[in-house]
Amino acid sequence: MSSYVSLLIFLYVVNISDKSFGEMFTSVMSVKQAVFAERQLLDYLRTYLENEIQRLDDIKRFFSRVTSLHSGIYNDPSATIANPIVAFKLVKRLKSEWMNVVHSNEAQENIDGLREGYRRMEGSLPKLEDLQGAAQGLMRLQDVYDLHVEGLVRGHFQQITNGNAVDIYKPPVSDTLSGDDCFLIGKVSYDLEDYYHSVQWFEEAVRLFRGTEWSPENEGTLEDALDHLAFSHFKTGNISYALSISQELLLHDPVNSRVHFNVEKYEKLLDESPPVTNQSLVLKRPDSTNLRTRNVYEKLCQTKGSQPKHFENPSLFCDFFTNGNPGLLLQPIKRELISLHPYVVLFHSFVTRAEAKSIREYAVPGLRRSVVASGVNQSTAEYRISKSAWLKESAHGVVGKVDQRITMVTGLNVQPPYAEYLQVVNYGIGGHYEPHFDHATSDSSPLYRLKTGNRVATFMMYLSSVEAGGYTAFIYANFSVPVVENGALFWWNLHRNGQGNVDTLHAGCPVIVGDKWVANKWVHEYGQEFQHRCSLNPEE
Repeated sequence: MSSYVSLLIFLYVVNISDKSFGEMFTSVMSVKQAVFAERQLLDYLRTYLENEIQRLDDIKRFFSRVTSLHSGIYNDPSATIANPIVAFKLVKRLKSEWMNVVHSNEAQENIDGLREGYRRMEGSLPKLEDLQGAAQGLMRLQDVYDLHVEGLVRGHFQQITNGNAVDIYKPPVSDTLSGDDCFLIGKVSYDLEDYYHSVQWFEEAVRLFRGTEWSPENEGTLEDALDHLAFSHFKTGNISYALSISQELLLHDPVNSRVHFNVEKYEKLLDESPPVTNQSLVLKRPDSTNLRTRNVYEKLCQTKGSQPKHFENPSLFCDFFTNGNPGLLLQPIKRELISLHPYVVLFHSFVTRAEAKSIREYAVPGLRRSVVASGVNQSTAEYRISKSAWLKESAHGVVGKVDQRITMVTGLNVQPPYAEYLQVVNYGIGGHYEPHFDHATSDSSPLYRLKTGNRVATFMMYLSSVEAGGYTAFIYANFSVPVVENGALFWWNLHRNGQGNVDTLHAGCPVIVGDKWVANKWVHEYGQEFQHRCSLNPEE
């Protein structure tokens, strides 16, 4: 009875989580829930294996018993026929026992039980968009951090420097990718007509598929990988490679008329024009929404920008900060001035571990795919991969304490409607937020500006640490800030004259390894008239 109740409780949790954790690739929290779901599937599979092993043991015993008869008393058929008991057992076995073995429903019942268990779990399992999103997350890490694909396949995060593979991060828990894993990643980019990535991943799939046996859990085969790789090379202009790979494919599938047609087409193309040199066949990455800032953004994520250094710039400093507030006199905040233009401050140990944990836990039930402004509406976007939830002070006391602390260090009124509710964000597989402004820009709709008010300042708290990646990069200012657990970043989005500060263009770099949680507090101009006074000087 207790196991039945446990199953009901689990199915209830799965049902709840299914509503809260759709699009698993957008949140590491959802990936953790997926681990729990797979454990339950393992229980179903274990039961199936135990039942199947028992069934096969019974069949093996029947096989051994009949085999021993044929190597024993059946050696003399005349004696067998003469003995009515032996003859009866032979007739009974052939008519009854063999029929029961051959037509047994036990195997079907076992597989039906496993399928029923899977059906119950299906609502909480990853969907096609999760697989596609996870694959795109790996390719995003590959691009932003210039990672070597062969290294990723071996479970290493490496860059090629002077011809050598150099680790940029060594994970404590490592895993490798199979040929089928690489095939599925390549297939995602192939379906998006992104042949830059599909060529690289299909090449790895072909390499790993060669010389290995196909497994029933695989979706792809060597033939599939060769087929897709040949067409990917064709689309990138590498006709010679497309031809040679298609010819190899015909060795495995000699009657494939479509591949024969492709071979003839490639041969004709090569006859009409000579093959291009390898130098002109350098794969080109597809364009992105932030093509103009992409190179700077990626260098900053790799911490290759002009990072501010305190010993080089005496204007930058670290101190114990009270902001003249009596509430901070006995316990001042550790302040680090990161940049003067734009003005960016890092407050160390701004929240306690207990507060960060509570905020994360309060946010979990409300996590939904993060959205961005799209005219007067909001929509999801590939350049922002995360989940977020909004927390109100009235519902969660810890939020009120944090709001008070923000007011003490900034002097700003952070209570709605003068500021927005606390937004808690959990980043997913390769989770990121490409370069963007927090304030309304000239191309923002008037209704959007009226609805939200312009954001004069941003206060962002780090509620966790990450093992690698996840920096906050300021693109035009050319510096980035690492994730500092329990710390908080603060910057002004607007100049004192009310104009947007273009130097605040920033991005959340993809998380290589780790579970990144942040909490954002956006403060509006309205209500800060005396705390952040406006200036008529156009230069301010």
